[in-house]
Amino acid sequence: MRIHCRRDGLLPAFQSASIAVASRDQKPVLQTVKATAGPDRCTLQATNLELGIRLDFNSTIVDEPGEVLLPASRTLAIMRETPDEELTVEAKDNVCCVRGQSSEFELCTEDPMRFPDVPAFTADKYHEIKVGIIREMIRRTLFAVAAENTRYSLTGILWELDGASACLVGTDGRRLAVAQGATMAHGGHTANGQYHVVPAKAMHLLERNLHDPNEQLRVSLTKNEAFFKTDRVTIYTRLVEGRYPRYREVIPKKANLKVPLAVGPFFMALRQAAIMADEESRKVSLRFEKQKLTLQALGADTGRSRVELPIEYDGQAMEIAFDPRSLTDMLRILPQDSAIMLEMNDGKTPAVFQCGGDFTYVVVPLC
Repeated sequence: MRIHCRRDGLLPAFQSASIAVASRDQKPVLQTVKATAGPDRCTLQATNLELGIRLDFNSTIVDEPGEVLLPASRTLAIMRETPDEELTVEAKDNVCCVRGQSSEFELCTEDPMRFPDVPAFTADKYHEIKVGIIREMIRRTLFAVAAENTRYSLTGILWELDGASACLVGTDGRRLAVAQGATMAHGGHTANGQYHVVPAKAMHLLERNLHDPNEQLRVSLTKNEAFFKTDRVTIYTRLVEGRYPRYREVIPKKANLKVPLAVGPFFMALRQAAIMADEESRKVSLRFEKQKLTLQALGADTGRSRVELPIEYDGQAMEIAFDPRSLTDMLRILPQDSAIMLEMNDGKTPAVFQCGGDFTYVVVPLC
């Protein structure tokens, strides 16, 4: 195999593929990226057997078609450190040479036949979702996913697909993010009434490879696997095992108080008040009065903060407290010029933030 390519084209593609590379305690062949040079494009593959990616990039001149297994960490280090903008990659007899104008590196490689190829997208039943829509849905739910395993399968995003509706859900048990969007089913594909929880790492990899907002993403969900495909990339992943909580049951059905808030000013005021929230309590109190919101934090070793924000509210006085991180994480992913509606009943039961008709965020207050 012999190809010529620009470093600024190969590097981001290799970085994306490397996310799926296995950790060091797995087989050495899984710690490589397989590069296959065809007549008009080059394809990178990486997998840890639970997650896999096929990624095409076209900024390549192919002198000699072929394939090679590139050690992921060292190849990535070469492309990051070399100043050369034009690179030649040549492989022969289990040796790969990466050559630039001022540098040359020889890498020992393994037999490409030993690499477990990433499954291709072959489904005739799938959903299509516009990339711009699904990328925003992922952003609005991924932040709420649990970092560690619990008795439920909370370390991923729940996918619900039915007809023209798509719903993504993320939760860690104390907060819940639900995003909805329009989609189109092909061949009768549906995931309604089934639990398909896609691991957070796979969602990060998918979001990273969604670029053109007008492109279509194909999604196929089976009992144990999920496939995602655009014109440029195919991602395969095993699903998270275990039960997912009945999230709809924790969303309050009604609210006694509704408070409209502007995202940007509320975000700024919350960050100011949170400066004095100590690590032990991690609490900011929000007191709603007519035309005014007062945010306060008190720390035994830090001090006190008080921030006032004018709001459009004429209801009864109400006070509720939150871990500021649970709110700033949500506010950070919303457009700063947008508006949200805070719905609550008292200071002890879950509160709901709504943004438009396609995003719901439920968070448990602190007592």
